[in-house]
Amino acid sequence: MSMETSRQPGTTAVDPDLGMGLELLAAQNRERLIQNVKVGAVWVGLVALLGAMLLGVHVDPFYAAEHYGFVLLGVRTTLWVSFASISFATCLGLFGALGLQSRNSIAQGVSGFYISVFRATPLLIQLLIVFLGLPQIGRRLIALGFQQLGELLTLSATQSGILALGLNYGAYMTEVFRAGIQSVGHGQRQAAQAMGMTPVQMLRRVVLPQAIRVVIPNIGNYFISMQKDSALVSIVGIWEITFRASRFARIDSKYIEMLLTGAAFYWIITLVSSWLQSQLERRMAHAYER
Repeated sequence: MSMETSRQPGTTAVDPDLGMGLELLAAQNRERLIQNVKVGAVWVGLVALLGAMLLGVHVDPFYAAEHYGFVLLGVRTTLWVSFASISFATCLGLFGALGLQSRNSIAQGVSGFYISVFRATPLLIQLLIVFLGLPQIGRRLIALGFQQLGELLTLSATQSGILALGLNYGAYMTEVFRAGIQSVGHGQRQAAQAMGMTPVQMLRRVVLPQAIRVVIPNIGNYFISMQKDSALVSIVGIWEITFRASRFARIDSKYIEMLLTGAAFYWIITLVSSWLQSQLERRMAHAYER
């Protein structure tokens, strides 16, 4: 009788290593699920404890539940200001990084000066200069006969907020793009040059596609930070979350109720943005592995 085990017709052999791998993966998924449940239980406990403490100091949750809709209307404005600002900052960061990498002394000087000024001064002062200072210059230019230029410097509150946030974050994102560009190997640049690519073609076809993969997680982090820093634009009268919460709180002196409502909306926005960022990073990682 043969030592080999005969296979029955219609059956397939099961790889024992594959079975062990599947069992190990299932065990890891179960362990991860249990850990997530435990962490969720801790979160629920902390929220309950915080709620009990607020009730102990006579915070009225029913007042916040009744008037949260007024604050909710500011979410759209907050998101719009954040999206527009991060888009502007991304463009500035890219051009700033290219300026730093350039051999042109003017480009390097302008980029370095821009980064130094906007990283060394507070965002609040930059916002006030844009909102209050630029119109002052614009009125002076109009008086001197430069009508169109003067009107161009007279910005609305929303435009001022977007400009200030974009300028500030663009200075920080310049370093992010510079690091992403430098992450591309020098050998790939040499290969592109050997193929006869111009510097613009090399940048567009070789450098930027690889650099974007590196900088997108950082752009996501800056966008999440910008959503919170956008609260500063409330001082110039933009009806976003913070402005609406503080304005309504003055009516009945319910500051803690309305401000906590605003903080809750920021928290929810941040959680959603963080989840979307993690999904994007996971998809990009799989695409790069392929």
